[in-house]
Amino acid sequence: MQTLELLAPAKNLECGIAAVDHGADAVYIGPDHHGARAAAGNSIDDIRSLCQYAHRFAVKVHATVNTIVYDNEMDDTLRLVSELADAGVDALLIQDMGLLARLTDGSPLAQKLRQLGMSLHASTQCDTRTAEKVSWLHRQGFNRVVLARELSAEEIAAIHQAEPDVELEAFVHGALCVSYSGVCYASQYCFQRSANRGACAQFCRMTFDLIDADNRVVEHDRHLLSLKDMCQIDNLESLAQSGVCAFKIEGRLKDADYVKNVVSAYSRRLDELVSRHPETYRRASAGRVEYHFTPDLKKTFNRGYTTYFLRGRQPDIASFDTPKALGEYVGHVKEVRRDSFNVAGTAAFSNGDGLCFITNDHRLEGFRVNRAVGNRLYPYKMPGNLRPGLALYRNNDVAFEKILQGKTAERHVPVGLTFGLTPDGFILKMSCRQAAFPCQAEAAVAFDHQQAKRPQGENIRRQLTKLGDTPYVCDDFQVEEGADQWFVPNSLLSELRRSCVENFSRQWDEALLASRPESPAREQSPAAVWQPEYSAFPYLYNIANQEARAFYQSEGLAHPAEAFELDRQAASARPLVMQCRHCLRYSLGYCVKRGGQRPTWHEPLTLRLGDGRRFRLEFNCNECQMNIYAE
Repeated sequence: MQTLELLAPAKNLECGIAAVDHGADAVYIGPDHHGARAAAGNSIDDIRSLCQYAHRFAVKVHATVNTIVYDNEMDDTLRLVSELADAGVDALLIQDMGLLARLTDGSPLAQKLRQLGMSLHASTQCDTRTAEKVSWLHRQGFNRVVLARELSAEEIAAIHQAEPDVELEAFVHGALCVSYSGVCYASQYCFQRSANRGACAQFCRMTFDLIDADNRVVEHDRHLLSLKDMCQIDNLESLAQSGVCAFKIEGRLKDADYVKNVVSAYSRRLDELVSRHPETYRRASAGRVEYHFTPDLKKTFNRGYTTYFLRGRQPDIASFDTPKALGEYVGHVKEVRRDSFNVAGTAAFSNGDGLCFITNDHRLEGFRVNRAVGNRLYPYKMPGNLRPGLALYRNNDVAFEKILQGKTAERHVPVGLTFGLTPDGFILKMSCRQAAFPCQAEAAVAFDHQQAKRPQGENIRRQLTKLGDTPYVCDDFQVEEGADQWFVPNSLLSELRRSCVENFSRQWDEALLASRPESPAREQSPAAVWQPEYSAFPYLYNIANQEARAFYQSEGLAHPAEAFELDRQAASARPLVMQCRHCLRYSLGYCVKRGGQRPTWHEPLTLRLGDGRRFRLEFNCNECQMNIYAE
């Protein structure tokens, strides 16, 4: 049976708990350093608290230690890993091969991780696009590989077929990096802020002019590298059939409302998939969620949605007009007056709603609604560019926000309870078979069997099913034949229930630890030129420390080069700063190979920032890839 894991982001402890409560099977969270999101660090104490809460529902916690590590940071990073292991973290997300080598080298720390069964996951920053790379990473000791976001369902299926024993994790929702993750150096090149160090300056969300070889402006001041957000909620079954076991939601900088809404939407859809194919799929965690609202992905931060390359190359994956949130389409402007306007559409509005529209010159303009009277809206200040016929979007829904501020979900683990007799007293058995691992426990008390004056069944049920301060809820209660004919004091029933819950919780924790997969032993496996560019630009291996250098040398890489962040020569020699599957030639309608019109420009094309810096485009049609070079 295939286990399906919904993996949710946690900016902090509050977001992590919200993810668990709303149906996540796993949560990923960053410690206070080396977590690939410098603005989303958390203390070990908070991560420990999240582990304790999550494990009550068999939800796992993954810690992100997925930046490249410098030599003077290695010892601190190893101490961090040890602290994360002690906190109860189930898996580590890693990019740096030097760090990996230290965690698989037979040292006391490596032995500790192996004894605890801590999984090692290859971060999406490892730039994994092929079965060959997945196989290599597995031989290095990774249980799981996070695939590049750009892969199609067909490509994922081919990888799974070639490497069926490797867990495959795929992004299903959230912001998209235009470059393959791990091989983007534009932020470092322009602003000395490394994306591989968790400090991306979002170069891809800036405006550019597109200029041809004759210095003619093809596109002016557009967000040409800004992509829409990914949404695969209608493709979960296809991904599962392709071999994906973990469905990852992006958003470690997002707040709890985002987590509640998105996790709820995807969890409910996965539950539907499992209910349709109960013999094929099961959820990775335990618990039943009762939702008190209806999730709606259109109401959460988004730049418009795309399925990206899941079904092959698609038009309209980019958001050229704005990198900001558009939100949901709510209608078009019908008629404009001096201080108000009305909307043609069926949406209901609230005072304080945030609305926006794209102007005729491709600019995003937003405003707040001061007063809503049906479909007539009175802004705080009338937008100057508002015109009849413009499409209107809502990027802040006050009514929906109020709903999310309330109690939106409750999660409990359904258990069965059976009350019976022992020769010298009574016994209570507790079991759960919903989780990916079964668990059961019992407790007994000694007490003389005294015939009751009346049947005790209802009182026994009432006392033993009082599980309100635990994560459990009783959905099956049985009394063995004759056990309700004897007098049992309420105090004894409470003691029996408390002891049984304690024993069950202890068994639960042991079962959870036992369910951790064993990491594969590291094998010697020659490092490859994963893509042609790796040979010409060896900084793509992201070697930032002595351990990483030694690792790649042991894998047969004759002349390991320093990471881009450390190689001053590479940064000054017109370097490759991005590799993109997004192709401007295609997106603008000029890919002749795919039915577009013949370009009217002369190549090479160049992107020009507002400050004059230029970046040359190379269309590598053999790889169906667009490379970007600094000039």
